[in-house]
Amino acid sequence: MRMIITIDGPSGAGKSTVGFKLARILGYRYIDSGALYRIVALEAKKNGINEKEEEQLANLAKNLKVNFLNENGKIKVFNYNQDVSELIRSPEISMLASRISALKSVREEITAWQRRMGNKGDLVLEGRDAGTVVFPDAPIKFFLDATSEVRGKRRFNELKLKGLPVSLEQIIQEIKERDHNDRTRCYAPLKPAPDAVIIDSSNLTVEEVIARMMTIIQKKKLGGKI
Repeated sequence: MRMIITIDGPSGAGKSTVGFKLARILGYRYIDSGALYRIVALEAKKNGINEKEEEQLANLAKNLKVNFLNENGKIKVFNYNQDVSELIRSPEISMLASRISALKSVREEITAWQRRMGNKGDLVLEGRDAGTVVFPDAPIKFFLDATSEVRGKRRFNELKLKGLPVSLEQIIQEIKERDHNDRTRCYAPLKPAPDAVIIDSSNLTVEEVIARMMTIIQKKKLGGKI
């Protein structure tokens, strides 16, 4: 059986950190689907492609050459062997990626890419529709959530550490806008899968979230219900 674990949830809930560490513990491959849309947004900006030019954006998505690498315990994202880890995390690219991700043909290309990776098995995939659209039959699904205020503070602290001039109020507002975009889009809106285990990380550490997930994973591997 292909062992695929999906982790869905809104921006800033901790999916990337948790998913990456969970994959390392299990010895699984890891994919951050949000990074895929961010790379499309980055490439669109670099090539002067308007966010309404859906066909050209879908072509960018179709031709991604992405690798997620572990460098000293940190996630590094490469596209065509170029390290884009920092470039795709700017607030501008984040908001552009949110709008581009609402385009049906772009989502179809990204979904196809993820499914090709899933065919190899043993995968932790995190995103917005990993358990509802990409792998609805995945044996283990999580939905990681947190309040918009907590998520905004996390993002604010992350950007401040990088020396970027950011406003906490602006970051929280952008988080809320992304939530609205993700939850209300026509195609593949953000929502928990019916059989997903929902975890609120607002008052939990990364280690506590992973511990809860590992308990559920072990129970599932032993044939128990979750």
